[in-house]
Amino acid sequence: MTALTAPRSGRRGDRKRPGGSGLLGGRGATRVRPVVLVFVLVPLLAEAFWVFWPAVQGFYLSLTNWDGVSAPSFVGLANYREMFGDSVFRTALLDTVLWLLLFGGLSVILGLGAALLLQQERRGIGFYRAALFLPVVFSLTATALVWQAMYQPDGLINNTLEAVGLGSLRHAWLADQNTALYAVIVPALWRQIGYVMVLYLAGLKGIDPVLYEAAKVDGATRRQQFRHITLPQLSSVNAVVLSVIVIDSLRSFDVVWALTRGGPYHSSELLSTYMYSTAFQSLRLGYGSALAVVIFVLAFGVIVSYLVRAFREAD
Repeated sequence: MTALTAPRSGRRGDRKRPGGSGLLGGRGATRVRPVVLVFVLVPLLAEAFWVFWPAVQGFYLSLTNWDGVSAPSFVGLANYREMFGDSVFRTALLDTVLWLLLFGGLSVILGLGAALLLQQERRGIGFYRAALFLPVVFSLTATALVWQAMYQPDGLINNTLEAVGLGSLRHAWLADQNTALYAVIVPALWRQIGYVMVLYLAGLKGIDPVLYEAAKVDGATRRQQFRHITLPQLSSVNAVVLSVIVIDSLRSFDVVWALTRGGPYHSSELLSTYMYSTAFQSLRLGYGSALAVVIFVLAFGVIVSYLVRAFREAD
């Protein structure tokens, strides 16, 4: 019996040696298969080539004076200093901030409201979800062309106002400096609400119903349930929604360019449209690159500041 059990105990001892062939020790535990390296390195190289390198090149071009044809000449921070005296840049910056607040704030409020109304599984609820999400499928250019026809002096909006007895409100919405920016926000918002609604619907589905049942037992009202259960449980979704809205706001171009091209008199000018017109119409690619850097810094600063605050609250 002693002779039979000795080898078994020896094999058990081999498993405990650091140099053994177990999962936690030995060379087999640190070996990475070549196929894993391929799946990691190929996307990383593609990202570096298509994203990081162009970003570095864009920052370098922002320090140059370049017309896209001749060799760029290095001017240092001259493009950034020029922005301080550029009245169009200040107008575009203020319009972009206003766009971010109105477009972003209304997208969150209306998207979350639609998600709360349509989260319950009822008969025909899928139709309303699909109807709200349908504008997301359309391209921004096509959306802008449809709304451009609606904003015409004899378009649907003015004719509807006339039909309901509000003919005094008929207006050249896109041709007036006071209403052009707000008129452009509407089609962009119409398209964004469905996307934000879907994000919040996914978050609401992940909340445990037991939390609401316990709150009802304790006598909590709907408002209290929303404040103390729904909103805290949606913190991770809020981070995603904020990132999407900030990025979409700062790169909003198609709908503005198709409707007003930043006019009239730069009244609906955004940083994105000003960057495009400066770089590709005025052929000042160095100054346009500097505007692109400003857009990146704004997006990065807003998103990072929110995430830092969210992580601190979570801790």
